Amino acid sequence: MFSNQGRLNEAEKLEVQVLEAQKTKLGVDHPGTLVSMGNLASTYRNQGRLDEAEKLEVQVLEAWKTKLGVDHPDTLTTMANLASTFWKQGRLDEAEKLEVQVLEAQKTKLGVDHPDTLTTMGNRASTFLNQGRLDEAEKLLVQVLEAQKIKLGADHPGTLTSMANLASTYWNQGRLDEAEKLEVQVLEVSKIKLGADHPNTLTSMANLASTYRNQGRLDEAEKLQVQVLEVSKIKLGADHPNTLTSMANLASTYRNQGRLDEAEKLLVQVLEARKIKLGVDHPDTITSMGNLASTFWKQGRLDEAEKLLVQVLEARKIKLGVDHPDTITSMGNLASTFRKQGRLDEAEKLEVQVLEARKIKLGVDHPDTITSMGNLASTFWKQGRLDEAEKLQVQVLEARKIKLGVDHPDTITSMGNLASTFRKQGRLDEAEKLEVQVLEAQKTKLGVDHPDTLVSMANLASTYRNQGRWDEAEKVEVQVVEARKTKFRVN
Repeated sequence: MFSNQGRLNEAEKLEVQVLEAQKTKLGVDHPGTLVSMGNLASTYRNQGRLDEAEKLEVQVLEAWKTKLGVDHPDTLTTMANLASTFWKQGRLDEAEKLEVQVLEAQKTKLGVDHPDTLTTMGNRASTFLNQGRLDEAEKLLVQVLEAQKIKLGADHPGTLTSMANLASTYWNQGRLDEAEKLEVQVLEVSKIKLGADHPNTLTSMANLASTYRNQGRLDEAEKLQVQVLEVSKIKLGADHPNTLTSMANLASTYRNQGRLDEAEKLLVQVLEARKIKLGVDHPDTITSMGNLASTFWKQGRLDEAEKLLVQVLEARKIKLGVDHPDTITSMGNLASTFRKQGRLDEAEKLEVQVLEARKIKLGVDHPDTITSMGNLASTFWKQGRLDEAEKLQVQVLEARKIKLGVDHPDTITSMGNLASTFRKQGRLDEAEKLEVQVLEAQKTKLGVDHPDTLVSMANLASTYRNQGRWDEAEKVEVQVVEARKTKFRVN
């Protein structure tokens, strides 16, 4: 009960008591003792104490294999739990291997549309998602969701979990409107079924806020995230894993709003708490380090950002391996810092590595591969290799138009990048044409005073200046200055 309410410390205390009593009364390998051990392991996993969870789950799994056999339902459940722990540790290939075993056994023993089989399919899809295998994740989740709607009903907790997972897949594919539609559904049902302040409802709220953030709807994102954080602090405590995640999410929104000092303050809090609770080399601590580095990066504190990013990269190489998706992401982040520091050859070297790795692991048209292509183009641009930059930027823009649509935020960003290259090449009419398109789209999607809209206005003003259209340039520049003054006063 405590676990379901997110009261993990109380759950742990009770479970340790129960386990010790059962060990004494029943013995270490009694079924009741093993069940209690599994429950405690799940609590450790939810607390982020992944090594302790793994140790217990391995014990339980070995005992069930001996007592019940490899394909007994309890053995398979434990195997699935251990896979979840591997998943959280970033050991995705090991997680997948276990999930395949569990899934095959459940299909044979229970049938394809049994609730347990569907749960395992959903878990496997989550692993695909973290491996960047987005199309496979989507295909599996659509299957699971349809089956669960029929078997369990549209508002069953299992169905809602699958709906949220499918939304996450859409989110990672950049299909933000589809993600939003599903997340709104999940949130509304969770509020009715579980209550506004239930941990699952808060998670749904946080997911929707992340989508708003990626859509550029920063004020809406902030409003939801502040709500989630306040309730989490009251219900779960200031240092609960979910509260710390909420704090980090709000910090990301502050960073996107340009409120960098507020972002930094929150992220330092999260990092310190995770170091104490989880240890320096825990995946969540390493993620926090990367988030703080991103804020330093935006503040122009590049040496501090670099120092943290090198730490993150080294830790991930050791814990996860050189070709793990998170390691490759860290490599890309460090490359961006090198680029910003003017260390262009070092940036290029890393970006080429990242791009090649993603082409092999994820495919040429995967969102992360396309992002890597855009990053390398930015480095070429800074090196003055404008034709090479242009070639890559055209590829990125075309791919995003096809995958995401013309008015998607990432497509619009790509358009702006290509326009900057045209301006630098002296192709001012082509630059202007694209910049006007970008600006109109951003005004409609984000609003006139959104930070990205203001950047685009400033870019258009630069093009007007280069064309000798001084009055038009000045008019736009005055608008930008006034809007930024207003935003600064408000925030």
